Amino acid sequence: MTTTQKLDLPRRAALRTALLQRQETLLASMHLHTHGASRVQHARDVLDQSSDDAPARAADREIDLAFTDHERQELADIGLALQRLDHDAYGVCIDCGADIPLARLEVRPQALRCLACEQVAEGANG
Repeated sequence: MTTTQKLDLPRRAALRTALLQRQETLLASMHLHTHGASRVQHARDVLDQSSDDAPARAADREIDLAFTDHERQELADIGLALQRLDHDAYGVCIDCGADIPLARLEVRPQALRCLACEQVAEGANG
């Protein structure tokens, strides 16, 4: 029995709700963090802050960019998970095709990979 078969309607609805709530939280966080500015404008604003410590401002800018990059990637993963949920591909690893354990989906509903493939992907990305 595959993970998608194990996902009855209440579980699917709960996972969809978790995905949508996380998506909303990330969008609000990004808006708050960047004050509604684009990524480029926000980076420029950080660098333009009045301070005598240019290296510190540059480091702050790098942290801000990394933070928003992480949020954008998570939003993309959530979008893919929602699409897969709509097309009954949810819960199947995008790399190896194995079922993603329900326990993993409950902890990280946007998971696109089984744990083994996720570890390989993270190792490849540094």
